[in-house]
Amino acid sequence: MSPELISILVLVVVFVIATTRSINMGALAFAAAFGVGTLVADLDADGIFAGFPGDLFVVLVGVTYLFAIARANGTTDWLVHAAIRLVRGRVALIPWVMFALTGALTAIGAVSPAAVAIVAPVALSFAARYGISPLLMGAMVVHGAQGGGFSPISIYGSIVNGIVEREKLPGNEITLFLASLIVNVVIAGVVFVLFGGLKLWAQGAVGTDAERDARGTGTKGGPLPAGRTGTEGEPLSSGGSARGAGTTVTRPSPTATPLATTRLTPARTATLLSLVALVLAVLVLDLDAGLTAITLAVVLSTVWPADSRKAVGEIAWPTVLLICGVLTYVGVLDEMGTITWAGEGVGGIGVPLLAAVLLCYIGAIVSAFASSVGIMGALIPLAVPFLAQGEIGAVGMVAALAVSATVVDVSPFSTNGALVLAAAPDVDRERFFRQLMVYGGIVVAVVPAVVWLVMVVPGWG
Repeated sequence: MSPELISILVLVVVFVIATTRSINMGALAFAAAFGVGTLVADLDADGIFAGFPGDLFVVLVGVTYLFAIARANGTTDWLVHAAIRLVRGRVALIPWVMFALTGALTAIGAVSPAAVAIVAPVALSFAARYGISPLLMGAMVVHGAQGGGFSPISIYGSIVNGIVEREKLPGNEITLFLASLIVNVVIAGVVFVLFGGLKLWAQGAVGTDAERDARGTGTKGGPLPAGRTGTEGEPLSSGGSARGAGTTVTRPSPTATPLATTRLTPARTATLLSLVALVLAVLVLDLDAGLTAITLAVVLSTVWPADSRKAVGEIAWPTVLLICGVLTYVGVLDEMGTITWAGEGVGGIGVPLLAAVLLCYIGAIVSAFASSVGIMGALIPLAVPFLAQGEIGAVGMVAALAVSATVVDVSPFSTNGALVLAAAPDVDRERFFRQLMVYGGIVVAVVPAVVWLVMVVPGWG
């Protein structure tokens, strides 16, 4: 049995054990990286740690630390109210606002994980407050980022178009951009319908906490979601309750301040300025999102230690272990040539259309665990030999590979999916991880075949 095949089988075993024994998959993956790297690939410790995602580690820690402080001092509550006012209380519009926002950020040049790191914590805080499925909100954020990710001035678009030019293949920048945008809009629409979006429309408009407090009711169109409470999210039972549609809504006590979650305090103002600084640092100054976020969090912690005392404990450490362990093992696969071995095996198939769909699947599967850009950079050159035969359109093939390798970033093992998993407050994280994994698996199984059928089979370009 070849070393490459052994490494793939070990990865399958890791998945099975983690699923059936409820062991953190990251810890298993670290052990697998040590075993396979030492016994099969003959790597030393430096070779094994070469795949450790140090940059992603800092992003996960820094962003979750900063937004834990923002939650503690009420800044995320203030942002949620601002979002409600922006859409005139239509909660159903918020997922689409987040989709458009992340799409705009990536389209003008933000790296996809940076855009998700900026938007996801606010989006998921909103989802937790208004009873929206975190899977719906997280998927909308990630698909929004990928929808704008291939504009001619974006990072992904520039890289792929550069590869196409270097390989002397026919290219079309607008087709690449529109292909990704349309696919992600369609997927977002399906997700919106399947995971509660229509119920949000039926719910109608809601008011801010101040408006609800003044009326003593839940929302303009109905009650608060079951289990929701008064100002600042704390149970306030002394003020009695109001009923609507069979759901009891707890009123705030007489001593509660209606504007507690909507007024700006010095700490909230400083936190908002920190979030703006994070956006400018990433988009304008091209600074690392993780290092910038953790620096801003440290400054806020120094000035307001009481608000941030528990923030370090709220960093998503299990998620950090999970993601870093799995990606370290994927790094070992890369070091020992498993990914190249699989791609070359497919490229040697004599049936161009079959080779094309298999390359799309390889791009999707590997990208669910590794760098999307890296996978595109490896697979597009592998497609050159059969593209040269003229049976496959180069424009359609490149677009299909690009979409297949990026649309799967909803996987919890990818950077974007990991950020969504880490940013979700008040969720059963293991359950949410399984939901993201199942959803990512469905995307991996379905989307490559669909884009192959639509973009490759007709022979675009």
